[in-house]
Amino acid sequence: MPATTMEQLVSLCKRRGFIFQNADIYGGLQGVYDYGPLGVELKNNLKAAWWRAMVYERDDVEGLDAAILTNQKVLRYSGHEDTFSDPMVDCKKCKGRFRADHINGKCPNCGSTDLTEPRPFNLMFKTAIGPVDDGSSFGYLRPETAQAIFTQFKNVVDSTSRKLPFGIAQIGKSFRNEITPRNFIFRVREFEQAELEFFVEPGEDEKWHEIWKENRIQWWVDQGLKRERINIYTTPKDDLAHYAKACYDIEYQFPHGMEELEGIANRTDYDLGNHTKAQEEMNLTSHCHPNPDSTQKLCIMNDKNQWVVPFVVEPSMGVDRGVLAVMTEAYTEEDLGEGNSRIVLKLKKHLAPIKVAVIPLKKNNEQIMNKCHEIKQNLLKLGIGRVALENTGNIGKAYRRHDEIGTPLCITVDFETIEQSPESVTIRDRDTMEQHRVNVADLPNYLREYFL
Repeated sequence: MPATTMEQLVSLCKRRGFIFQNADIYGGLQGVYDYGPLGVELKNNLKAAWWRAMVYERDDVEGLDAAILTNQKVLRYSGHEDTFSDPMVDCKKCKGRFRADHINGKCPNCGSTDLTEPRPFNLMFKTAIGPVDDGSSFGYLRPETAQAIFTQFKNVVDSTSRKLPFGIAQIGKSFRNEITPRNFIFRVREFEQAELEFFVEPGEDEKWHEIWKENRIQWWVDQGLKRERINIYTTPKDDLAHYAKACYDIEYQFPHGMEELEGIANRTDYDLGNHTKAQEEMNLTSHCHPNPDSTQKLCIMNDKNQWVVPFVVEPSMGVDRGVLAVMTEAYTEEDLGEGNSRIVLKLKKHLAPIKVAVIPLKKNNEQIMNKCHEIKQNLLKLGIGRVALENTGNIGKAYRRHDEIGTPLCITVDFETIEQSPESVTIRDRDTMEQHRVNVADLPNYLREYFL
C-alpha cells in the first residue's frame, strides 16, 4: 500500500538523496527545500511528462519560459497587489501567527483567546530593481506563472498565427511568502508550477472546462496515481476566486489527508481583460481594473472575423506536490518472508530517476569493470535517461538500494559475461525480482522495447 505517514517519505528522501532541507547545516530555512541527486531526476522526469502531454502530443499548444522578476504593473492590473494577501491574527500569549480563517477564535497552539484583530499579510516577495534601493524602482518575484502568459498573449499569437482554441504552457518557479509552510514539500515558499492557459471562444468555456478535467485526471492516472485515491472537488460559488466562473480541484490522498494537487479554473476573460488597452471596446464580461497603461489590445480574430477577448481555462499543477504524490503512491513495504522485507519505490518507469543500474559482481576485477563501463556508455546512447554504474561491491545491497530508489532494471555483469561467448548479463526486474540472462548484443533492442 502507499505511504501512510509523511515520516516514511521524509526519511527516504533524505537517506537516498531525493530532497534535503535547504541550508541544513545552518538549521534550515523553513518552507524551502533542495532537490538532491535523485530528486532532481524525478522532478525533471515529471515535468518532461507534463510537457510532452501538453505541448508535444497536442497541435494546439505553444510553450513559453518567462522571467521570474515581474513588473509591478503586471501584478497591479492582475489584482494581486490588492487581493493576494491573507488575513492574519497573532496570539498575544504564545506569539504564534495564524490565518484568521484557519482558527475559530482560539489559538491552535496554546488555546488562548487573547488574539489580535485580523490584519492583511501580503504573500508576494518584493525586490528592488536597479542600483539604488530607494523604493522607487521595484518588482516582485512572481507569485504564479500565469500572468506572463497573459501579457505575452499578443506576441505569441502574432508569431505563431494561432487561432482559437489554443493554449500556452509554461513550467517555472513561483514564490509565495507562506506564513505557515507545512507538510514537507506540500506547502512551501519557493515552488514550481506547470500551468496551461487554454484560450477559447466565449460560450465554449464550459465545454472545455469539462474536457480538461477529464484529460488531467487521466494524466495523473498515467503517472501512477490510483483513481480511487483521487477526488474531484467542485468549488462552491461562494468560495470561488474573484476571477473564476468555476473551478475543479483534483485532490489526492496524501499522507496528511485529501488535499489539492491541481486546480482547473474557468477564468473567463478576466485576465486578458485586465491587461488589455481600450477595455471599453472589448465587450468584456468580467469586472476588470481600469488600465490606462497597457499598450496592446489583447484580442484575437475568431472564425466569424470578429475581434474577441478569449475566455481562459487553466489547468494549474503544483510540480512539488506532484513529486510528493507519485512518491506516496509508489512507496511500498514488502514482506519477503523469513523475517526479511524490502522498501521498493514502484514508480512508473518513465519517472524513475535512474532507468538502469549496471552492477559489477566483483568491483576489483578489471575485466568486469571495463565491461560495465562499456555497457553503460552504449546504453546512454539510447536516450532512455540516466544509466548508473553501481559500484558498491555488494550485489545484495545494490539490489536493495535500487529497489528503494525506484530503478526499474538492474544489469549485473559477472564472470560468465567475460568468460563465455556470446557475452550475456543478468537483468533483474524491480517489481518482480525475477532475473534472466540477455545477450549483451541484444541489450539495446531489449531496453528500447522496455522503455520506449
